[in-house]
Amino acid sequence: MAATATTHLNFTGDARQALTFYQSVFGGGLMLATYGQVGVPQDSADSERAVFAPVDPTSPDAERIAFGMLATDDGLRLAAYDVLGATGGGLAAAGLPGAVGRADGLTHHESCFVLLTSETLEEARALWTDLSEGGTVIQALAPADWAPAYGMLTDRFGVTWVFGIVPAS
Repeated sequence: MAATATTHLNFTGDARQALTFYQSVFGGGLMLATYGQVGVPQDSADSERAVFAPVDPTSPDAERIAFGMLATDDGLRLAAYDVLGATGGGLAAAGLPGAVGRADGLTHHESCFVLLTSETLEEARALWTDLSEGGTVIQALAPADWAPAYGMLTDRFGVTWVFGIVPAS
């Protein structure tokens, strides 16, 4: 099995600064995508496709980080994003005031996710099935415009897992 897990830090406006800092410490390449570029996930536990709604370019969230990744040649991976609508800077924490509600009344206010990437959809589905048992599906594992699959669930222990597929080179 070639799945990997990556720590995914959740910020309230500082994701770009944090990842830039971590890059200065660890080196490596930085990939940043803003909400203005990729939109906001419209999570659905039973969707057949992951849908991302556009963000108004005049919104303060348009330039905040929707997905960022630091990757070093020696294998270090660190992902981060800014919680939509959150302000003040720093890491997100439980009870974050002003966090934006999502499908089924869920609000993402955890300080981190675990990003789990697989090389194949088959591998991702097997892991998805096991991790979702007794948990809550936030976004069904489904194709997205920017990836072969995207999904999100919180397992029975309260850990939120974000799934992705490594695109073929």
